[in-house]
Amino acid sequence: MSPRGTGCSAGLLLTVGWLLLAVLPSARGTNVTAAVQDAGLAHEGEGEEETENNDSETAENYAPPETEDVSNTNVVKEVEFGMCTVTCGIGVREVILTNGCPTGESKCVVRVEECRGPIDCGWGKPISESLESVRLACIHTSPINRFKYIWKLLRPDQQSIVLVNDSAILEVRRENHPLAFECDTLDNNEIVATIKFTIYTSSELQMRRSGLPVTDVALIFVLTIGVIICVFIIFLLIFIIVNWAAVKAFWGAKASTPEVQSEQSSARYKDSTSLDQLPTEMAGEDDALSEWNE
Repeated sequence: MSPRGTGCSAGLLLTVGWLLLAVLPSARGTNVTAAVQDAGLAHEGEGEEETENNDSETAENYAPPETEDVSNTNVVKEVEFGMCTVTCGIGVREVILTNGCPTGESKCVVRVEECRGPIDCGWGKPISESLESVRLACIHTSPINRFKYIWKLLRPDQQSIVLVNDSAILEVRRENHPLAFECDTLDNNEIVATIKFTIYTSSELQMRRSGLPVTDVALIFVLTIGVIICVFIIFLLIFIIVNWAAVKAFWGAKASTPEVQSEQSSARYKDSTSLDQLPTEMAGEDDALSEWNE
């Protein structure tokens, strides 16, 4: 082979090599670009689907609520208060609703609230007593520890003595002379009730107990007699009402009896008068006959 032929074949090989190098990168770039484009389109499609799903969920979540026609009737509630459980101090009372009860009743109790009366409750009675001791109680409501209590020993013509006990219950032993105690009930440092107690000696208590039965027996006897009389009058009235016709006839017969007796007495009087007049008339007739004969 000549040197010229060798040079031509070498040049041809170089040309083919450059062409291969130029074609392969372009083809690879085209494939990569297509893959990238397909991936981008896929992501865009998923994004659009997610956007559509989110929009539909948002539309469902924010759907306007169904409107209901609700007629609100304004009911005027009228309230009245029951009687207080105490006449003095502190007690409780009922708050009664007279219009607008939930169950349609004419009256219903809404709540129970505290009520107050005059502060001074005068002289009270012990809650329990024996010949040795007495238990006294201040005026209070539940809860008992809500109030403050001040016990005082009263002395005539002297200042009272404040006791150490600050509870609602005080137990006192009887002495050889009567004692007087007072309890003040305070709410927020304000006196809301006060009550006094007299503690008698043992001998005075026995005398009072021995004197009570006689009074109780007399009172029970009088009340029993009064009840019996009232019951008798009631039964008598019922009997008269039920048997009114018979009672009326009885009273009519009784009223007619004096009239008959009066008529009989008047008839007897007339008969006796006529008998008295007969001899005189006969004497006059005899005189007339004698004169005629002459």
